[in-house]
Amino acid sequence: MERKIRKAAVLGSGVMGAGIAAHLANVGIPTYLLDIVPRELTADESAKGLSLSDSVVKNRIAQAGRDRLLKEKPAPLYDKKNIDLITVGNFEDHLACLSEVDWIIEVVVENIEVKKSVFAMVEAHRKPGTIVSSNTSGVSINEMAEGRSDDFRKHFLGTHFFNPPRYLKLLELIPGLDTDPQVISFMKHFGEHVLGKGMVVCKDTPNFIANRIGTYGLQVSIHEMVRLGLGVDEVDALTGPVIGRPKSATFRTLDVVGLDTYVHVAGNVRNKSTDEQERSVFEVPEFVLQMVEKRWIGQKAGQGFFKQVKTEKGKEIMALSVDTLEYRPSVRPKFASLEAAKTAKTLPEKLRALAYGKDKGSEFVWSVFKKVLLYSAEKAHEIADDIVSVDQAMKWGFGWEMGPFETWDAIGLEKSVARMREENEKIPALVEELLASGKTSFYQKEQGKRSVFSIGGTYKDIEESKENINLAALKEQGKLIKKNAGAALIDLGDGVACLEFTSPHNALGMDVLHMASQAAEEVQKNFAGLVIGNQGKNFCVGMNLAMALMEAQDENWLELDMLVTNFHKTARALRYMHRPVVAAPFGMTLGGGVEVVYLADRVQVSAETYLGLVEVGVGLLPGGGGTKEMLFRAMENVPEGGSVPVDPFPFVAKAFEAIAMAKVSTSGQEAINLGYLRPTDRISVNADHLLYDAKQLVLAMDKEGYTPPAPRKIRVIGETGYANLRQNIYAMKKSGYISEHDELIASKVAYVMSGGNVPAGTEVTESYILELEKQAFLELIKTPKSQQRMQHMLTKNKPLRN
Repeated sequence: MERKIRKAAVLGSGVMGAGIAAHLANVGIPTYLLDIVPRELTADESAKGLSLSDSVVKNRIAQAGRDRLLKEKPAPLYDKKNIDLITVGNFEDHLACLSEVDWIIEVVVENIEVKKSVFAMVEAHRKPGTIVSSNTSGVSINEMAEGRSDDFRKHFLGTHFFNPPRYLKLLELIPGLDTDPQVISFMKHFGEHVLGKGMVVCKDTPNFIANRIGTYGLQVSIHEMVRLGLGVDEVDALTGPVIGRPKSATFRTLDVVGLDTYVHVAGNVRNKSTDEQERSVFEVPEFVLQMVEKRWIGQKAGQGFFKQVKTEKGKEIMALSVDTLEYRPSVRPKFASLEAAKTAKTLPEKLRALAYGKDKGSEFVWSVFKKVLLYSAEKAHEIADDIVSVDQAMKWGFGWEMGPFETWDAIGLEKSVARMREENEKIPALVEELLASGKTSFYQKEQGKRSVFSIGGTYKDIEESKENINLAALKEQGKLIKKNAGAALIDLGDGVACLEFTSPHNALGMDVLHMASQAAEEVQKNFAGLVIGNQGKNFCVGMNLAMALMEAQDENWLELDMLVTNFHKTARALRYMHRPVVAAPFGMTLGGGVEVVYLADRVQVSAETYLGLVEVGVGLLPGGGGTKEMLFRAMENVPEGGSVPVDPFPFVAKAFEAIAMAKVSTSGQEAINLGYLRPTDRISVNADHLLYDAKQLVLAMDKEGYTPPAPRKIRVIGETGYANLRQNIYAMKKSGYISEHDELIASKVAYVMSGGNVPAGTEVTESYILELEKQAFLELIKTPKSQQRMQHMLTKNKPLRN
């Protein structure tokens, strides 16, 4: 019988436990969230006359974890309604529910005796064959399984999520000695295809892969900072995006994680290691222990290595001096190597600029790189089956753009090893074997296909899931159909093409529109359908704002008119061609990016999509069909056929509010709830599968016998509806919530969405509303205050309220 996870139970309702329950609910799995029973009443419970035997008291801890999910930011739930799939309980009254579930996840305190006692309770209630796992970040899986039955041990493993579970991609699987390989295979598939995770199988060693390498890197960074006399702000400048790491870099990462957690994780390796050199690296510095003692443990305590203070100039970030444990104003360091890295175009060039520079910043980076790379190579086969797993764990769990072995290739294996030898470093056997084979890199690529060095001196092809379409690899394989400076058309195979944006930030300009027009012609002739998608950091952040502002400042109104007209023309070409079009948005999908989505018949949206028509923030309204489309979609939702006609005004008002308030979704699901997308649009939980899912949707539409939609007409709310919207706008202005220019912009949006100066109920076409939209857009962009907003966004990267 095919195994499925239909229902789950999470034992432990702390930050991680509740977060895991939330993500299970996100993917539609009903989940029990259980925790211990309180030993004492709160003052509030006593005042209400409750006792320790009352269910509301016994469930208090788990209920608090559930309630917290509705308040946390970033939101752990795709949709607040998903909370209904989480049922709370306690370890005294509700363990019997474990017999109902297919997966039990333990997320209690990192104490092996506590965990063993929990598993004893689990074994008494689970049905045979139920998967049981621990979310431990480092406790031995085999030790936890001691004393359990054969069936329990066969179905027991580690499932280490990273915090927050919704957002961090890595899920480490750790089999025990007795774990059934089929259970591991099932969980790999389930994690990838249902939970949307990047799956890495680890060996049962302290801290597994990501925390083992990542914590070592943090420790080395601290030790090298102290040795070289650098500040925490200097280290963060050297270890952030410039070397392909998150903005939180080193010390802000520690502040986010919490120094108490970090000390525990570092201690776990130190206590279990028999290598004195390794133990010395994992020794936590005295100043960190003092910070923990003072409760300066990071973000959750309000201060750690950094804290924010209010000054006469506003808010200021203060950095901790680790030698005095006093705070000082944070500074931006200036190292020649750092400046060279910032101006380099590619990440490998940035890494080489920092690794081989001649100043103190470069000395720091080289020393950290050297130690982390040597450690990764030395421990690779102790902690993982292959080096790909190590690289993927660091990219998915710690947000590195390149894993340690990819980094080694980038800085030059031969050159770096030669320098390491000069510095009397011991070179790991893995590296010696690679160099002895005559090769000079861990990875090789041929016609877009990658292989990786393995023990035995051979390169093995890296297995890629069929669902992982890689546009860069397809182009290397000769699948590029045509391209220009802003976009490309790529053959995805099976008769489906992909329109890819390649401009900076995937912003929309004339190059993109021109390629979109060419795509419509090419697909109409030679393909079954089209996917609009890419693999940048974000789908599309909107139009090229700098270009539009320059045209406005030069009063090139005809050029701007042509830009909008060409967008509308391109939209019609794609919307009404005789081939299905599917858009695949993800990440930031803003302004014109949403209007690109509206060119498609259907949408395959990533679960992590932050989508919204935000033009009012730069003094404009959606001018590429966005205002029109929101109006038409609102009218689609008005029920028809009843004995009493339904007033369309509330539906239009909701769409108006989304635009006027520049609402941005916090997930693909919320984009549907806000009315930006339709309930029939589909969601991909795994972002790596997005293009594949979109392609399959195109093929399904083609197989069903696709016909293009007919041009639409609607009956507008007209002058009466406009008056009602204007009344609401005026009230907002009168109350001081919006400025005079906000009022002007909102009024323009209301005018277009009402259908202009026509009676309520007048039937109008899409072309009619598009013309109103274009005129309103051009009128707004001519105003000085709108141009000021555009300029402010370009220079300050935040909206101006003028």
